[in-house]
Amino acid sequence: MSKPLHFTAHSQTVIVERQIDRTWVERTVHEPDWRELDPSGPPTERRYRRIPECGGRILRVICLETDTEIRIITAFLDRKARIPQ
Repeated sequence: MSKPLHFTAHSQTVIVERQIDRTWVERTVHEPDWRELDPSGPPTERRYRRIPECGGRILRVICLETDTEIRIITAFLDRKARIPQ
């Protein structure tokens, strides 16, 4: 069973402002195409996923996973992201 997601107030605001479907965020967090540590340092993580419904653009979700939940900090369509080879 996957951990519950907790959307911060900031993430809820930007998801609406940026017209990002909440299900895209959920899929990206639970089934990312790839992930990397955020430069701000562990345990914050970047998770990426190509979104076919959005022309194949890549969604980046910044999250913080704890023992009990995954906290969504922010999300945006990342123009510069490239799938690692």
